[in-house]
Amino acid sequence: MTVALRNPLPPSVRARTVTAVLGPTNTGKTHLAIERMLAHPSGLIGLPLRLLAREVSGKLVERAGSEAVALITGEERIVPKSPRFQVCTVEAMPDTTTASFVAIDEVQLAGDFERGRVFTDRILSLRGRDETLFLGALTARPLLEKLIPGIHVQVRPRLSILAWTGSKKITRLPARSAIVAFSADEVYAIAELIRRQRGGAAVVLGSLSPRTRNAQVALFQSGDVDFLVATDAIGMGLNLDVEHVAFAGRRKFDGYQYRNLTAGELGQIAGRAGRYTRDGTFGVTGRVAPFEDELVEDLEAHRFAPLKMFQWRSSALDFSSLDALRRSLDEPPREEGLTRAPPAEDQVSLEFAARDPDIRALAIGRERVQRLWDVVQVPDYRRIAPANHADLVLALYGFLARDGRIREDWFARQVSFTDRTDGDIDTLSNRIAHIRTWTYIANRADWLADPDHWRGITRGIEDRLSDALHDRLTQRFVDRRTSVLMRRLRENKMLDAEITPSGDVVVEGQPVGRLMGFRFVAESTSEGAEGKAIRAAAAQALGRAIEARADRLADAPDEAFVLAADGAIRWLGDPVARLIPGETELKPGLALLADEQLTGPARDKVDARLQLWLKAHLNAQLKPLFDLETADDLEGMARGIGFRLVERLGVLDRHQIAEDVRGLDQTQRATLRKYGVRFGAHHIYIPALLKPAPSRLLAELWALKHAGLDTPGLVELPQLSASGRTSFPVDKTYPRDLYRVVGFRVCGERAVRIDILERLADIIRPIIAWKPAPDAGTPPEGAVPNGGAFTVTVRMTSLVGCAGEDFASILKGLGYRMERRPAFAAPVAAPVAVEAPVVEAVADAAAPSDETVPEAAPETGDVEAADSAPVVVEADGATAEGVAAPEPVEAGAAEIVAEAEAVAEVGETVAAEAAEPAEPETVEVWRPGRFERRPHERGEGHRRGGGGERRGNRGGENRSENRGEHRGGEGRGEGRGGERRDDRPRGERAAE
Repeated sequence: MTVALRNPLPPSVRARTVTAVLGPTNTGKTHLAIERMLAHPSGLIGLPLRLLAREVSGKLVERAGSEAVALITGEERIVPKSPRFQVCTVEAMPDTTTASFVAIDEVQLAGDFERGRVFTDRILSLRGRDETLFLGALTARPLLEKLIPGIHVQVRPRLSILAWTGSKKITRLPARSAIVAFSADEVYAIAELIRRQRGGAAVVLGSLSPRTRNAQVALFQSGDVDFLVATDAIGMGLNLDVEHVAFAGRRKFDGYQYRNLTAGELGQIAGRAGRYTRDGTFGVTGRVAPFEDELVEDLEAHRFAPLKMFQWRSSALDFSSLDALRRSLDEPPREEGLTRAPPAEDQVSLEFAARDPDIRALAIGRERVQRLWDVVQVPDYRRIAPANHADLVLALYGFLARDGRIREDWFARQVSFTDRTDGDIDTLSNRIAHIRTWTYIANRADWLADPDHWRGITRGIEDRLSDALHDRLTQRFVDRRTSVLMRRLRENKMLDAEITPSGDVVVEGQPVGRLMGFRFVAESTSEGAEGKAIRAAAAQALGRAIEARADRLADAPDEAFVLAADGAIRWLGDPVARLIPGETELKPGLALLADEQLTGPARDKVDARLQLWLKAHLNAQLKPLFDLETADDLEGMARGIGFRLVERLGVLDRHQIAEDVRGLDQTQRATLRKYGVRFGAHHIYIPALLKPAPSRLLAELWALKHAGLDTPGLVELPQLSASGRTSFPVDKTYPRDLYRVVGFRVCGERAVRIDILERLADIIRPIIAWKPAPDAGTPPEGAVPNGGAFTVTVRMTSLVGCAGEDFASILKGLGYRMERRPAFAAPVAAPVAVEAPVVEAVADAAAPSDETVPEAAPETGDVEAADSAPVVVEADGATAEGVAAPEPVEAGAAEIVAEAEAVAEVGETVAAEAAEPAEPETVEVWRPGRFERRPHERGEGHRRGGGGERRGNRGGENRSENRGEHRGGEGRGEGRGGERRDDRPRGERAAE
């Protein structure tokens, strides 16, 4: 391909056939050019964007037919056999033409640094035979009149009003708005925000392929989305149904520097708002400061400063040599109003080529220099780096200069790298940039052996990539459900709504939410009128569905309902009501979870069924408490104890009601036992309520009344109970009463299950009660020589599931005290004279609880042998660390002799060492501590045989609790010091 050598037309003839139609946006200039061209037998129009060229081409095809219209851009050539009209980008316009009509759009771009030189060249040298139209802004008028003397100028007014509306949040922008930003990252971020808040947005960037931009614009134009997020690319003649333009920025990178947009550039973009006679508005959004008052007035009045210079570069190029070409490109303009344009991409690539020795050797002669100039015209769509683009140019020129054609295997390999539609938005955009380069090359008629073949391949790849990119943009930035619904609303059609069997609410075939029980949970993020209309359409279907659901719930069996841990009653998995605090823990209230559509008899029916189920559920799970509450055969003190058990949800500390318990006769005790009450050493409790299901429900009811369902431990403690743990470390963030309700008692640093504590007491009681006597028999494991105390055994630690300091903490919490004693041998029964009263006292102390002692836990578990060593508690009850001691060993005579012989064999030194006396060994022994009541327990009758209060029970804080422990529970029949003995019959004491 050769480039024609020409000079601009002389000023005296430039105005021939030329009319300049100038004015702001929305004046109908492009429409006028189309009408004028159709009135001529032939025509040529140059447009600033490939996208706009396609739009104008489509309108001409509609009017004149596809065989009459050719579309020619750098990357696309659709040329019928004998076209009447040619639609081109300005860069693709021919240097000369015989067409009857010529039009050049957006002539003010002659002042643009990057592209202005091309527009200036067409303005000065290209004319129609009968008519030439220059279309653009009024800012170009002074320079047009200076450079084209005698030019006829028509000024057209804007067809609608453009008004300033100030600053608004992005989420508050009106529908049919275009938000303008100046980087891809900003555009994507804004589009993502709009998708979440308003349903979706179309995206238009200059880097998108024309096909992708067309698809995105169509998405906006069709009403599928109400927002368009774009760069300043929309300011170049795109005809969009935009009612408001919001600027999310005022600075852009123009290829050379970051700068503020001029008033004219802002006006070109803002003018996209309002089409034909429909008024438009503009403003700012995001962090952009409001425009100055003077700027606002200029934008509203379309009053902008005129251009000072048109960019120019000589088109009369000298191809005699490479250096001559470079000199001709550097020629300065010789007319006022023109300035030499900055070096463009082609000139930069030429400079790279001129520095390459191989290229200089090839670029000899006019034809080869012209070919080099053709090659450097390849656009840098990839925008990687100037040097990278120059390398591509040099490779292309090498093929053309040496072989006359680009090698097809090399070209095919480059094209194949782009033929993939996987990847994200950035990846696809990058591939499109590459394929656009190869498409441009394929459109050069003499660069490839079969250009038509490759033109089809590259066009097909670009189309597939463009479609894939459009899909990715739509998936990322458009909520299809919301967009479809909004389009139906704009058509003023009644929305069809239905509810699927699974509860999904579908409006116009799009899911908008779900019916959960009797509440509609919307998924749509639409706001304003659209959101209200969608909810109204859904409500039509919900009314019928909710009434039918009410009937189904009223007839549902009990198994269809579940009380969840969050206090919600669920029916078939959906929450339909929640518990609310009532008069007592066992009488919670119930609040329906339903929308306003559940009313009248249907609501009453649902409420009655749920109340009935809740009452039945509580009675089934907590039957012992309700039976105890309504028992008719409880009298006197037994009724009081039963009332307190119900009030405390089935667990009472025995020492709190010790006097009341002693006041019970055997008949009253038997009656209470009939209702499942157990009298333990530490607690009066109902074992059936310690099971996982009742304990979980009790915890929930207690929290609902006292602490809220978000109280710490409400989920964790029932889970620990259900897991079978007999004890675990105490979490002090959990309410102390919650441990009791779940069936555990806090003992020091461990929480122990209540029934396990009673089994532990059953193990310890006979050990403490044992004393040497003629008929005492074999002493129990853990007994001490004189009785009244015990050492820790594996059986005890295995039962509780802990040992060492943890087990010592439990014993301290139960009121036992530790003391250290010299090591002793295991006690052996021997005939000891014991007075009868002493025997009776021991038997009384050893009496078990009033129920059969459960079988002890197996003496196995994660307990080391050392854990069975005796442990000691200080006599005054103060906290002390337990120290394991080695078990005592008795040395027989044979062992002493053997040891002496061994010493003799190893010599006198060893014998002397062996003869040194060893430090005395000690063991840790536990014994019951003196019971000391807590301050709040005064007046509850903790006395011995009706005696007065114990001296240790003073006002103020409990001293034992201040020391990290509380006492009591064991050995209340064993008086110490000045304490009185219980004078009641032994049988009555044993029953306790």
